[in-house]
Amino acid sequence: MLSSACDQATAVKVVTVRLPGTCGEWVQGTLDGVPCLVSCAIDWHAQATVTADGWGVWHLPADAPKAVAALRLALAARDSTGASGVLRLNNPLPRGRGYASSTADVAGTIYAVGQAVGWPFTPAEVAQLAVQVEPSDSTIFPTLTLFAHRDASFYRPLPPLPPLAVVVLDPGGTVDTLAFNAVDHSAVLHRAAAAHRDAFARFEAGLAAGDVVEIARAATASAVIHQAILPDPLVDAALAAHLSLGALGICRAHSGTLVGLLCRPEAADEVAQRARLHFRDTTVRVHHCLG
Repeated sequence: MLSSACDQATAVKVVTVRLPGTCGEWVQGTLDGVPCLVSCAIDWHAQATVTADGWGVWHLPADAPKAVAALRLALAARDSTGASGVLRLNNPLPRGRGYASSTADVAGTIYAVGQAVGWPFTPAEVAQLAVQVEPSDSTIFPTLTLFAHRDASFYRPLPPLPPLAVVVLDPGGTVDTLAFNAVDHSAVLHRAAAAHRDAFARFEAGLAAGDVVEIARAATASAVIHQAILPDPLVDAALAAHLSLGALGICRAHSGTLVGLLCRPEAADEVAQRARLHFRDTTVRVHHCLG
């Protein structure tokens, strides 16, 4: 799910890394008490560019403290605190809604720093560093992955995703992910443990069979379970309307405001057209799911 480009024609080394955004998560919850998720990556990307110039000073974006923290962690991990250069972010993903904009900045920066100093990071290494900044999305990994997003204690690659599209319902607004993740949800998560395990199992079974209906059912189950943690009337509205709109199911941002209508790619435009009429105060976008 990530891509990079490097220009080494001169002594100045320029590395650009591209990471996808998300429409929240396919599934999120706990497995054996460990919080984990599978991000729903989409074809909307952000870029992090590191220029290593050796001139002794870093030029860093003033409005991206998480990416700057990630750069510092990456330099320390590669014994390159004496390096210098420029960090530039090109990130069109809206903040605080569930598009994984912060993970794109943080993980993209770490990947770019590693390549720029000549000692690239593996995805597992990036994950270990990224979660020191904040809980992160599984878009850190190049393929669909089950990921312990709070502490990076485990990750597991999953079978490839069959062709699916998501009609993104974006009502605006934000959720402060750092504040949300600081709240103790352990009691609710404990009560939902069996339901979460079933949703994860159904999702993986759907992937293994290439069954888009079962995948959508698993994502829908996860979205509904999460109403006990982050109630969202848009989830209820999408759940009630998705069949009449032509969707297979829904997904959601488990720490954001987005809701997605899952559908076959060939049906996406029609589902979106119906959704625009049904959800008149909501921005509607069509994206292909990656994985």
